[in-house]
Amino acid sequence: MTSVDQPLYVAKAELFRALGHPTRIRILELLVEGPRPVSELIAETGVESSSLSQHLAVVRHTGLALSTRQGNVVTYRVSDPSVADFLAAARAVLAATLGRSADTLAHLDTTP
Repeated sequence: MTSVDQPLYVAKAELFRALGHPTRIRILELLVEGPRPVSELIAETGVESSSLSQHLAVVRHTGLALSTRQGNVVTYRVSDPSVADFLAAARAVLAATLGRSADTLAHLDTTP
């Protein structure tokens, strides 16, 4: 079964698995702001180049980011503006979930 033939829920699971590391989320957040050369991503993430390379390969493989090479400089960018929308939606879900958790904890603290 090719990736085109797989059920949508399987493709979604692969996407979420690719996003399952904080470094990859940070990379995408940076790329949403604009294209970045690898050297800048190393500086801004604080990740070793070999590790960053692996994370970049994952986001590139899932189609979330694209790379271009000009001489010795490799630059990454998000593949589509909807990546920014996706990250914003995740942030909204997280804020709502954490808000409910905080409300539950507050209620537990006041319940005898």
